[in-house]
Amino acid sequence: MTTVTTAPAGPDTQVRQASPRPGGRLRPWLYLLPSAAVLLPLFGYPIYMLGLLSVFDYRQAQVSGGEPTRFIGADNYTALLGDQRFWSVLGQTVVFAAALVVATLAVGAALAVVLTRAGRVPRLLLSLAAMAAWAAPAMTGATVWMFLFDADLGLVNQLLGIEGYNWFYDKWVTFGIVGATVVWHSFPFVMVTLYAGIQAIPGSVLEAASLDGASAWHTFWRIIVPMLRPLITIVVIQSIIWDFKIFTQIYVMTNGGGIAGQNSVLNVYAYQTAFGSSEYGLGSAIGVIMTLILLAVTLLYIRALYRSGEKL
Repeated sequence: MTTVTTAPAGPDTQVRQASPRPGGRLRPWLYLLPSAAVLLPLFGYPIYMLGLLSVFDYRQAQVSGGEPTRFIGADNYTALLGDQRFWSVLGQTVVFAAALVVATLAVGAALAVVLTRAGRVPRLLLSLAAMAAWAAPAMTGATVWMFLFDADLGLVNQLLGIEGYNWFYDKWVTFGIVGATVVWHSFPFVMVTLYAGIQAIPGSVLEAASLDGASAWHTFWRIIVPMLRPLITIVVIQSIIWDFKIFTQIYVMTNGGGIAGQNSVLNVYAYQTAFGSSEYGLGSAIGVIMTLILLAVTLLYIRALYRSGEKL
């Protein structure tokens, strides 16, 4: 009887066994190709046309064919940067969007924690109410909130015993009501996302913190929040994009930007410039600036996370 012995694998064999298959690094990108084939034309072409129109003198005369389209380079951007109205609306948009992001994240995170502690029936009712707010179209939600604060027939005035008070006259009160409408419509996304993340945290981690004497507040800030940071990054970036380009709620509830445009934001300002004044090239330039601002904020936020050692 012959005994066959097998020699142990040498270093070359081990390296050869551990080497990745050819094309292994490209495989994730190949999986993304079908989505990219659909998304790139849908997003790339409009952005290309937006940038193209922004460097032309393109108004109603050019649209109707009465005058030829004229290349003006960066003149539209120069006109915007020299316009005090543009800077006022931009600053107003940044402050309003930042307040909305903070409020949405706070409300969504608080209710996510409530869901983890509530019983089955309260959790079901809260989830259904949040899903109803999330599913409601922006136009519908804005109209409902506008009727709630109506000066003559509004429920809020009736409950407070106020007659004829116009909630949409003062600039900051109007921003507050519109902001509450946006938060009401946006917090369910944050709530559901963070609730799913909290449920994925191992119970042994939270139990160990409890045994060490950590309070609920310290457990939330020192354990739950760091473990949810990738999810928080996603909801923050989404909220920044949604809130910075808000249009429907402002336009519907303030009738196009409020008294003398006091509640205008960049998206409403771009719409009024392009379609109200027929300055399509100038309106496109505003759109390009908005896109660049959102890209810059998103990239800076992600870069800051990588510098702190966080992985998405």
